[in-house]
Amino acid sequence: MKFEQYTFAQEIKKRLHKLEFKRPTDIQYKAIPSILKGEDVLAIAQTGTGKTAAFAIPILDILHQKKRTSRADGVRCIVMVPTHELAIQISDVIKSIGHHTKVKTTCIYGGVDQEPQIKELNKGVDILVATPGRMFDLRSQGHLRLERVEILVLDEADHMLDLGFINDIRDLIRYLPRKRQTLFFSATINDKIKKLAYSLVTNPIRIQLSPKDPVAKNIDHKLIYMEMDDKRFFLERVINENPDGKILVFVRTKVRAERVKKAMERVDILTQTIHSDKDQSERVKTMADFKGEGLKVLIATDISARGIHIDNVDLVINYDLPDVAENYVHRVGRTGRGKKRGFAYSFCSPTEKEMLEEIESFMHKRITVLELHNKDLIETRLMTNDTSNDWKSLIEENEKIQAAKKKKKKRKKK
Repeated sequence: MKFEQYTFAQEIKKRLHKLEFKRPTDIQYKAIPSILKGEDVLAIAQTGTGKTAAFAIPILDILHQKKRTSRADGVRCIVMVPTHELAIQISDVIKSIGHHTKVKTTCIYGGVDQEPQIKELNKGVDILVATPGRMFDLRSQGHLRLERVEILVLDEADHMLDLGFINDIRDLIRYLPRKRQTLFFSATINDKIKKLAYSLVTNPIRIQLSPKDPVAKNIDHKLIYMEMDDKRFFLERVINENPDGKILVFVRTKVRAERVKKAMERVDILTQTIHSDKDQSERVKTMADFKGEGLKVLIATDISARGIHIDNVDLVINYDLPDVAENYVHRVGRTGRGKKRGFAYSFCSPTEKEMLEEIESFMHKRITVLELHNKDLIETRLMTNDTSNDWKSLIEENEKIQAAKKKKKKRKKK
């Protein structure tokens, strides 16, 4: 079925055609009819399958049709998300799809001045994309009214639980009308998420895609075993061997992110970092640069993983394996989005092997191992431009020692 066969408003069909949305993805095909009927939906689908459009398209159609026949005051739809970056990304998608409609969308998040956000709310907003903290701040100050909300969307619900937002979600429900439509989207599912979901939805339509394989099939995974100290050399090599690629590098901590950035600076590779210590203006600029052509390599922590929705990430590098197995899914889901092919390389040190087992158990499959021989290690170290440790001279000295040992063995045989 093609999008042109749906009964959407012409304004939406026109925009979908312009954006080259021809056929719905699986999650869109299964979710859109139920949302249009006003049913609650509990959807579990891996990252990169088109979840945002799955709820954005029908919500825009519902609200646009209503605005044709009546004057609607106040926010009619709340989309609650865990991170600043995700709020911006989703808001941009909704605005783009709703470009020709009468529906107004804005997003609010912390870390920036609230006055411009208050001005936007005062102009009149139909769809509000929000992070929990700023949303409750503006509600308590009287700038945000929630009694007219008809649709609630909880996106990346599993990540919101990971970040401790479960009480915020429950608090929000107290201010919303009981009669509403609730859409619950998550990339992963467990007992905790099930319990929360079923406490919020009423007789939901449950949609679950690829329950046995939470990672999109068009992502090629590779694993390389190496010592922790060798990771920077292999990162340098992979970046240099993919000069035109857009590369996303994941590390465990903010401190690690800055250290890896400095290591790349020493070898003249331009990178930027994104993590919670960066102020919002820096994060917005960094994401804009990475979306465009100004930045090819971005180093990120897991807290930012869900907010990086960029269609053209060629390669994800797990410089460090994540602390939580599920986060592997969200990391690699930044590449191979839609029908595009994606690649994910994981660097695994001896201390990370236990975490690797958890990841493979969660995915129900093994990650293909690229065998690393001593020759590869020496070659990679020799290729580096980093002179902070004189690896080249050490390797050359080692080669001389090994050559001398071979000569001695030959003499003994004679």
